[in-house]
Amino acid sequence: MALPIVRYNQPVLRQKGRKVTAFSKELAALAHDMVATMHAAEGIGLAAQQVGQALMVCVVDLRSAKRDFTWKLDGAKPPLELFMPLVLVNPQVTVTKGTDLYVYEEGCLSFPGIRGDVVRPDAITVAFQDEAGVPHTLECDGLLARCVQHEVDHLNGVLFIDRMEDDVRAKLDAEVKELAKETKAATKA
Repeated sequence: MALPIVRYNQPVLRQKGRKVTAFSKELAALAHDMVATMHAAEGIGLAAQQVGQALMVCVVDLRSAKRDFTWKLDGAKPPLELFMPLVLVNPQVTVTKGTDLYVYEEGCLSFPGIRGDVVRPDAITVAFQDEAGVPHTLECDGLLARCVQHEVDHLNGVLFIDRMEDDVRAKLDAEVKELAKETKAATKA
């Protein structure tokens, strides 16, 4: 079931997620609903904060993206179709030593229509648990690494606009302020 997506200026987007300790039917249902929500919104990633839950859970699905990225899941290279959509619980990101920084235009489902350049490391390793609590390690680069970093930022209350260079962010200021105003008005209604 698709859930409502929280828009910018809602306090939950700035909350650090609570670590998940119970791997329950409720957690599995939340992950399932988050995937449905991400797909309905035509996104490639979604964090629990974006559906109003301050938890360390996010989902990613790049099966339909151009595959100009590499990955290793638990030391192997299974087809994306075997492990995506991917549910990451309690993820911990480590930047790959010596990786380059890249600029790439990002968007966010909590900021409809707003996009801007963000600089991020190209290669990472993320240690996480799946919705059943099984530990995994994903090594990746390119768009997959960027998507994971974007979603893990959400889990820590960090938004993509916070990662933008000042000049890039300044160009979006009017749009961001308008979205904040719309969000405030919608919450009063």
